Amino acid sequence: MEFFDTILWPIRWVIEAVLAGSHAVLETFGMDPSSGTAWFLSITVLVLLVRAALIPVFVRQIKSQRRMMEIAPDLKKIQDKYKGKKDQFSREAMSRETMALYSKAGTNPFSSCLPLLLQMPIFFGLFRVLSTAAEGRAGVSFMTQDLADQFGQAALFSVAPLKATMIAAFGENSAYTSGETLGIIITAGVMVVLMSASQFVTQLQIMSKNQSPAMLESPMYRQQRILLYMLPLVFLFSGVYFPLGVMVYWLVSNFWTMGQQFIVIRNMPTPGSQADQAREARLAKKRERKGIVLIEDDEEAEPEPDKGQRQQPTGKNRAKKKKKRK
Repeated sequence: MEFFDTILWPIRWVIEAVLAGSHAVLETFGMDPSSGTAWFLSITVLVLLVRAALIPVFVRQIKSQRRMMEIAPDLKKIQDKYKGKKDQFSREAMSRETMALYSKAGTNPFSSCLPLLLQMPIFFGLFRVLSTAAEGRAGVSFMTQDLADQFGQAALFSVAPLKATMIAAFGENSAYTSGETLGIIITAGVMVVLMSASQFVTQLQIMSKNQSPAMLESPMYRQQRILLYMLPLVFLFSGVYFPLGVMVYWLVSNFWTMGQQFIVIRNMPTPGSQADQAREARLAKKRERKGIVLIEDDEEAEPEPDKGQRQQPTGKNRAKKKKKRK
């Protein structure tokens, strides 16, 4: 554990700075420093700052996913070319052609996992920060002994301590009262269900609305369908081992991802996808409404009267000449 603490030390330093800073601001506004609400909001601020910082990475992820969808038909051709060939020469040739295709497109299959991979050190760093505070020990920087004591007293809804885990509440040597145990189980259970549901909805948005026709026929789409059901199960079984404070981070982060994905699919859908067709339909209706307004404005506008050519003034001499001609 000391080895991982050494690696996570810079990340823990930043996490403690954000938590302590936001906690101090909330205390300034009159919030109880040892309340679960104060620490819940402090962790939420941490999530918002982290996810905002990862927006450029998320944009790169979207671009990479688009390129992967564009080369999906070519990737399928390579796989069909070497289908059933298990000799080493064929496997090496298939690998070379696949990597050349990725290089030409400027993408790779692991780029879509980059935001999650970048969040994992932060997640484990927060886990160590909150675990240390739950043990009543000061952190590596701004998590002082006083803050550690306040976190140890903090509880969601005044019954579910943020430092508690569901597995510890079930333990034989549990230090919690029956009321606290029930509160921990209910709170953790609700959070696990919400985490699993938000993850499922996020993946379902991508699978059902934001896939091109070529992608729907690719092997990658079948892999994503497996992840659609596997990832919520990961939350379901792993959530019982994490402190409620860490689960708060995970839950808020999932809701951020779900909202962010909804905005991206609505405004920047994959070309040819169901979401792209819906967006084109919305834009067509918008253009149609604008056209109707312009036509009505033109009909309501009254035409200016035709004044004709202005009659030039005639001098006296020219008027006499005209009379003589007549």
